[in-house]
Amino acid sequence: MKNIFIVICVLSGLFSFSQEDQSTAYKKRVLETTEVDFLTSYYSQDGDNASVTGGIGDEHLTDFTPTFVISVPLNDDDVLTIDAGISAYTSASSSNLDPFDRTKDVTITSTTVVSGASSSRSVNSSSVAKVVSPTPWAASTGASSSDTWASISADYSHSSDDRNTIVNADVSFASEYDYMSIGFGGGITKLFNEKNTTFNINAKVYLDAWQPKYPTELDTYFVDANQSLNNSFFANVDILDQSGTAIDKNGTNVWAPVKSPIISNKARNSYSLSFSFSQILSKNAQMSLFFDLVQQDGWLANPMQRVYFGDVDNFYIGNASSIPNYTSRSNDDVFQLADDIERLPSKRFKIPVGMRLNYYLSEIFTLRTYYRFYSDDWGITSHTAEIELPIKISSKFTLYPSYRYYNQTAADYFAPYEVHVSTSEFYTSDYDLSKFIANQYGLGVSYTDIFAKTHIGKFGLKSIDLKYNSYERNTGLTAGIISAGFKFVMD
Repeated sequence: MKNIFIVICVLSGLFSFSQEDQSTAYKKRVLETTEVDFLTSYYSQDGDNASVTGGIGDEHLTDFTPTFVISVPLNDDDVLTIDAGISAYTSASSSNLDPFDRTKDVTITSTTVVSGASSSRSVNSSSVAKVVSPTPWAASTGASSSDTWASISADYSHSSDDRNTIVNADVSFASEYDYMSIGFGGGITKLFNEKNTTFNINAKVYLDAWQPKYPTELDTYFVDANQSLNNSFFANVDILDQSGTAIDKNGTNVWAPVKSPIISNKARNSYSLSFSFSQILSKNAQMSLFFDLVQQDGWLANPMQRVYFGDVDNFYIGNASSIPNYTSRSNDDVFQLADDIERLPSKRFKIPVGMRLNYYLSEIFTLRTYYRFYSDDWGITSHTAEIELPIKISSKFTLYPSYRYYNQTAADYFAPYEVHVSTSEFYTSDYDLSKFIANQYGLGVSYTDIFAKTHIGKFGLKSIDLKYNSYERNTGLTAGIISAGFKFVMD
């Protein structure tokens, strides 16, 4: 509540500041006519360090994201922008929230002895049966195997008469399989020095709420089975120890989670204050600086993500003969029961600081550069460097190859599969929090028609952007994304 009060005070000050006496000289409309942007992307990744299955397992994921952005001029000074989109994905990793609904066909052969008047003979017959075939190396078919994230936001901006002050306020809503988010914020932009200098300050608040989903074996054990291996789902399956032997469920060497996964604090809130400064250095060069202050609190771990401890015995469900190859993709039919879910501190403070420098080299070439340094109190520091070289090949077409380099240190609470110990307070095996280096290579092409001659109904096509990026981490994760953007203006 204190954080929200601070943000409201800051925004109140900003809006008061914007009410300075403004020049009433000639002004041009901020936005001449309604503009519509259609943005879409298709993303695909593969890897071997799925977080839902404790740092090992299939990371294959695909995601399709169409988005509409509509900007409407309300009058000469005010613009309303609506941004609405969905993200539809399928994920082998998240599907294994419940790996035990995966089955495979097994051929069962039986022999029957048929007796005749003078002799008997054996008759073989076969049938196909479906058996439970859980594994971290293949997708299951449960509800969590695919999902749709949906969001909508609205931003209202007002420009002063001299166009040297812009204030804005925004609100957003998003929903997914396991969380909902409400956001709001606002900011102010000031232009100085004949609009050669720009300063912006922006504040945002996101109030998220988990609708937590837990790994099936943990959820069943604490909610349905009353912490007994003879009830519910566990009553009908064998639980195997490390040697592949079915355990005595009433004995002393039995599987039991280290802690209950059921969380009581379902909030996950974020508060950010962003500053940016840009300056035109010459007719060919422009630079900008930015930094953010971000505070998060609440349940910041993901209840879906398992953790396995090195000091706790292992237990499995499935085919005993596959246990020795559990961490290999050859494992097709055995799954290790979780020791616990990911647990992380309830607070996190982040500071990203960065800069951009753009330089016009000639009528054909422009150089765009970007650098960001990031640090947080979980122990992660990172560096991002990017270079893009737009090449104008005609009056309407531009190519823009790009390269991005990224590296980060590991969070204090990260360790791979079965390296954590059960006496720790915090732990995760999510490789997004690990130490890694990543490279991204991109190539895009843009088409621009300032007169918007091509029409679809009352809308003229002003520009098209197409780009492909190839991404790879030294942890083995690889990904590709194809993105497209179409801008239309109303006649």
